[in-house]
Amino acid sequence: MNLSLFLVVLLTAIALVVAAMLIARLISPRSYNKQKGEAYECGIPTRGSSWMQFRAGYYLFAILFLMFDVETVFLFPWAVSLRTMGVDGLLTVTFFFVVLVLGLAYAWKKGALEWK
Repeated sequence: MNLSLFLVVLLTAIALVVAAMLIARLISPRSYNKQKGEAYECGIPTRGSSWMQFRAGYYLFAILFLMFDVETVFLFPWAVSLRTMGVDGLLTVTFFFVVLVLGLAYAWKKGALEWK
């Protein structure tokens, strides 16, 4: 019973996604011109090549910021329902913090937090 229901839901989801993609492809406007291939910079025409190399440190710093920022967002629901979870909730968030601190220590050891 549960397997057949699962298959029905899965096939329905796949069919709806495929249908939405086909409809979007069929009714979307198409206009190809040279300007669409250019990089958009607030309406100002680009000067020179728009393909510039940036140091990987910028991306690494941004990814680390987002990672720790998103992980701290997960602490809010835990803090709201701490009294109802009891010791299990405390142990879970302690494990979460340990993983978070290990990730921070690893990034620190690799020098990812140094701005050069």
